[in-house]
Amino acid sequence: MSAVELTRELLEDFPLPKQGNGDKHDHGKLLVVAGSRSVPGAAVLCAEAAMRAGAGKLQIATVESIAVQLGIAVPESRSVGLAEASDGGFADSAVDDIAGLAADVDAVVAGPGLLESSACERIAGELVNAGTALALDAGILRSLRPHAGQSKHSMQPPVLLPHSGEMASLLACDQDAVEADPEGCGRACAELYGAITLMKGADSRIVHPDGRLWLYRGRTPGLGVSGSGDVLAGIVGGLLARGADPLAALLWGVVLHGEAGNALSRKIGKVGFLAREIPDEIPALLSD
Repeated sequence: MSAVELTRELLEDFPLPKQGNGDKHDHGKLLVVAGSRSVPGAAVLCAEAAMRAGAGKLQIATVESIAVQLGIAVPESRSVGLAEASDGGFADSAVDDIAGLAADVDAVVAGPGLLESSACERIAGELVNAGTALALDAGILRSLRPHAGQSKHSMQPPVLLPHSGEMASLLACDQDAVEADPEGCGRACAELYGAITLMKGADSRIVHPDGRLWLYRGRTPGLGVSGSGDVLAGIVGGLLARGADPLAALLWGVVLHGEAGNALSRKIGKVGFLAREIPDEIPALLSD
């Protein structure tokens, strides 16, 4: 199938769930599995973006050494500190706790700031079997390949958010091969994992396992900055928690992320804005 240009107008075919006047429970419960001792800020960026996208109730599962700090940085969330390995990532004993937390939410976004490890691989396996809406990014993508068969048969397709290096891990290929054929690699990944896959880049490609393909020509230089991907993961997770189906959540997430970058480019400059500034643009863009 040929690519369809992803625009704001096209999103009319993928409406988000209406949000009523209910309490936080009615607006969706989200679990963010993120952060490590060396990369605590990734969890903050992801969590704040999820709230700005409309998630109602938020929990952050992270390593114990940074849990209190994250709870202060994101006071709207519950911060759960779990067993930590010597490298500052999750210990194996944290896996069951994460699985338990994932069983009691509407959606999970996992990966920002996580360290590749045996625990991360086990977390990936638990999450793809949990049956809840799921967005996976960053560190956890490098641990997903052993679970390709499981993810392909999940109750609903997971959303994968790789850049070229992470895509190379998912497909066990060279990063140069991904950069030479991002569309082909996106299609291969979507088929292998049964996942709705975003192939990040200056031109981003969204591939559905059924072969449908969308192309987003954002081309906002300022979005190529540390932490920007963590924000995108949070936006997608927040929309999933609200009840958006995985495809709608990803299409909207990509457009909102790009439009937020455009808004900041006009206010601040084409480059030089910070990832932490992106989430503040999201509520107004959702109301347009």
